[in-house]
Amino acid sequence: MKEKVLPILKELVPYVLIILTVVLIRTYVITPVRVDGKSMESTFQDGDILLLKKYDHAFKRFDVLVFKRRKNVQQDGKIKKIEERLVKRVIGFPGEHIAYKSGKLYVNQEEIEEPFIDQITKDFDLNDLGYETIPEDYYFVMGDNRNNSADSRLFGLVPKKDIVGTSDFVIFPFSKFGKIKSY
Repeated sequence: MKEKVLPILKELVPYVLIILTVVLIRTYVITPVRVDGKSMESTFQDGDILLLKKYDHAFKRFDVLVFKRRKNVQQDGKIKKIEERLVKRVIGFPGEHIAYKSGKLYVNQEEIEEPFIDQITKDFDLNDLGYETIPEDYYFVMGDNRNNSADSRLFGLVPKKDIVGTSDFVIFPFSKFGKIKSY
């Protein structure tokens, strides 16, 4: 009996190792994430699939972040809490004051160019959210499609603990396969 079981186990070991490796990579390193909605147009389209780098938490201004957001939805007459993953661009960091005046971004009263935006952003000031500056461990995020984006202007600042990682690589559709431009 031992002679029959041992070859089968030896044959299964590589498959088990492959499955374990894939699970570990998807859990801790990289995994696909789907863009849901039009808030990141024209950079991404609804349904694009990106490669999420879970290990990357050292991001810079205008990097694309993926973060968790909890919200309440009414379903079957009951309020249900759901968690969604959103894809947005990081605009403001802790200690900064963010404002939009006449369609231009100002960080700590200094104008910052946004080369990826092809539309005018409505005037906004961080004071509208009740902050003079962004608190430690929080970030201000926005979609690239400023007129059709639920972002920090609407739901507030994103806590660092909710940031899953960054993305700069499209894996689907294949016509867009590759690294996105970095700003």
